[in-house]
Amino acid sequence: MKAAFWHNIRDVRIEETPEPPVRPGMVNVRVEWCGICGTDLHEYLAGPIFIPDQPHPLTNERAPVILGHEFAGEVVAVGLGVTKVEVGDRVTVEPILACGTCLPCRQGLYNVCDELGFHGLSGGGGGFSEITSVKASMVHKLPDAMTYEQGAMVEPAAVAVHAVRQSRLKAGDTCVVYGAGPIGLLVIQAARAAGASRIIAVEISEARQRTALALGAHHVIHPLKDNAVEAVHRLVPGGVDVSFEVTGIEVCLNDAIRSTKTDGQTVIVSIWEKAASIAPNTLVLKERELKGVLAYRNIFPAVISLISEGRLQVDELITKKIRLDRLVTDGFEELVGSKEQIKIIVSPKP
Repeated sequence: MKAAFWHNIRDVRIEETPEPPVRPGMVNVRVEWCGICGTDLHEYLAGPIFIPDQPHPLTNERAPVILGHEFAGEVVAVGLGVTKVEVGDRVTVEPILACGTCLPCRQGLYNVCDELGFHGLSGGGGGFSEITSVKASMVHKLPDAMTYEQGAMVEPAAVAVHAVRQSRLKAGDTCVVYGAGPIGLLVIQAARAAGASRIIAVEISEARQRTALALGAHHVIHPLKDNAVEAVHRLVPGGVDVSFEVTGIEVCLNDAIRSTKTDGQTVIVSIWEKAASIAPNTLVLKERELKGVLAYRNIFPAVISLISEGRLQVDELITKKIRLDRLVTDGFEELVGSKEQIKIIVSPKP
């Protein structure tokens, strides 16, 4: 079968590799669609970040590894002891790899496992392949009415819903979302679903600004045309209750902090390629809170319901569909060169 292997920065190759065997407790999935995540793009441009350069403790693999962790497909084989799904089921996959024994795992915080890995980043296979093998416990059935394309969007939607759930945002609160890429647009929708009374988006792409407004933002700010912090404070005197930083850009992080009210909260959702500096007094003098969130936990069934009920609109975020052999040229390089694309999804089917 064909699969996309990360070898080095800007070196992703479509190669032949054996189909994975069917092992006890595992499920083999024929991938229908797999999304290109911002994390994949970070790895392409500046990795390895999550990709292991030494054997990963949970997979015993190191680069080159197969990419792809936002995917849905059909179950084609089940291993010994698997009763959760059967051949022919339509599923999406929660791609977290956790040890199950460290303190965070024992506390139920498996998304911050001490040995954390991700299927499609840390070895063990990935969604940018024709068939991949995953733990049965991490497979979730799709409703009949949900498309495979929507199934591939469950993972990024889960990131956004988890970020809002872990924030202090309450019904009636105000918020600002810095960055209206795929995750930022999903955060806007999750904030709307949580009852935010006013949602502001900060984004330079006019196409993404329009999408943000269509999906629930009440205002958009172009940070190259207006001072974002001042604009937020004009819209919400004193500052918003919660800001979400979804850019991975230092200036946006500092602006997100300063956009919040006294005793407000900034939630960092993005993954960073390098260190960033903040001015601690912007937190201290206003008793603001800075919180990080990572991925998701115990949330996929709820997110599947939100999408299937139409409360999270994900079809509008898919702006391009490509085949696996075009992953680099029409996928990664397209996303590097254009902010007009939002989510590109990939079909590994021959």
